[in-house]
Amino acid sequence: MNRIVWLVSMYALIYTTGCTAKAKEKKVETGKFTVTTPLKADTTVTKEYVSQIQSVRNIEIRAQEKGYLQNINIDEGQYVHAGQVLFRIMPKLYEAEMLKAQAAMKEAELEMLNTKTLAEKNIVSKTEQSIAQAKLDEAKAELSLAQLHLSFTEIKAPFDGVVDRIRFKLGSLIDEGTLLTTLSDNKSMYVYFNVSESEYLDYKASKTNERNNVTLLLANGQTHKYKGTVETVEGEFDNETGNIAFRAKFPNPDLVLKHGETGKVQMNVPVRNALIIPQKATYEIQDKIYVYVLDQNNVVRSKNITIKNTLPDLYIVGSGLSENDKILLEGVQNVKEDDKISYSYADPKNVISTLQLIK
Repeated sequence: MNRIVWLVSMYALIYTTGCTAKAKEKKVETGKFTVTTPLKADTTVTKEYVSQIQSVRNIEIRAQEKGYLQNINIDEGQYVHAGQVLFRIMPKLYEAEMLKAQAAMKEAELEMLNTKTLAEKNIVSKTEQSIAQAKLDEAKAELSLAQLHLSFTEIKAPFDGVVDRIRFKLGSLIDEGTLLTTLSDNKSMYVYFNVSESEYLDYKASKTNERNNVTLLLANGQTHKYKGTVETVEGEFDNETGNIAFRAKFPNPDLVLKHGETGKVQMNVPVRNALIIPQKATYEIQDKIYVYVLDQNNVVRSKNITIKNTLPDLYIVGSGLSENDKILLEGVQNVKEDDKISYSYADPKNVISTLQLIK
């Protein structure tokens, strides 16, 4: 009797174990989900580049004569006009030199008239007349030079612009060539930024005129209200960085932008054959991006991908996916690795059209 009970128990155990193993081998469908595939298309992305802002014209204002600083007619940060007198060097010495040159020229004129009269009467030779004329010409040149030196004591603005810091006070002894201040024409601004070689080639290959239109993001996060235009690209790549410098020009009628300011240029960059997926089809673990990919048995497998660019609601995939991979679109948080699912397929064009599709 005990032997019969033992045999029955062993049979039940073997049967139960076998059924459990078969249950483990068979995947149970966890539900029905929506899947799609990446969309391969040409698009554009908005990229940001750190930029340096410079005035269209920014020059140093230097003294052209030596002397004491007698007048400062402007203040720091003041807007000045072309021809306006900014500084005056004490002119007494140069005024005296001019008076001396005027007297010398008057004397040369009288000598010339006298020699001419005598030459007409054949009292002196024509050579004497030529010498007198040469002396008069020399005196005129000396007077012109004295007038020029005197004019240099008034330092004028060569164009409309904004004055920077004034480096000396009234009464300072100024040497020739001393830097007094700088002057910036800020009505329009140059903005320089560096672009990689691949992006430069994509930029040049783009046929649209929109490629030239750029936006400037200021240091406080605000956008400069005037659009800029890419005007030039420098002639050489930097061998160390592999970048090339672009120059954009921005209107600045409100004079908000200043020389030496920084910002970020936002430029639309074309991307060819981009592999686009919805952001909601991904999940993140420890700063890595994953998607669930269906295998041929409809079992989900997690796959790490890299992101090349980010768009509103979309990712452009750098690596990890192909155009034909089926990825889980809905219910990413409701499945786990190795789950078997049933699914309905959604065309990627229709999926992305419901999001924020890029032109």
